[in-house]
Amino acid sequence: MIRSNLDLARRLLSVGICAMFAYASAHAYAAQPFAVTSPGMADGGTLDGSHAASANSCGGGNVSPALQWQNAPAGTNSFAVTIFDPDGAKGLGIVHWIVYGIAPATTGLAEGEAVPPGGVSGTNRTGGPGYYGPCPPVGEVPHHYVAQVYALDLAPGALPAGLTRDAFLAAIKDHVLAATSTVLRYGR
Repeated sequence: MIRSNLDLARRLLSVGICAMFAYASAHAYAAQPFAVTSPGMADGGTLDGSHAASANSCGGGNVSPALQWQNAPAGTNSFAVTIFDPDGAKGLGIVHWIVYGIAPATTGLAEGEAVPPGGVSGTNRTGGPGYYGPCPPVGEVPHHYVAQVYALDLAPGALPAGLTRDAFLAAIKDHVLAATSTVLRYGR
């Protein structure tokens, strides 16, 4: 009798442990975070010269980096992407890219795809649209370029073209479902 109770307790414990691991696995899988990567580069990775600005002897091709994102939250109606250099302008920061109104089925932007079909361009550091590549001063430590993707509850056409970073951030306030970022670096 004692042995059968002990065997029963072991079986119940075993089943309980298995159920706990199954629940934890299912819960962890269901709760994968919204995440962005730049294919072929780790977070903190170094951009090659093709992504640098082509003006002012920066020597680059002004090609926007590829970005891929996954696990967008339910209710996402559009995405927005920004690249901001917090090290630029002596710590005041420089806006390199703002694009928004990206369709909710989109899971990334290809290298050189500065504005995807249907997307809307904001205003970069030059006062113009599109991507403007990095060009930190020669000899400075490599700058950090924060590539951020926002999942928004706004429809793709909700925001007008040409928003500055400050205007863009004000316009999406209370509309961000989730945001994720990766850091890219570049120096000369």
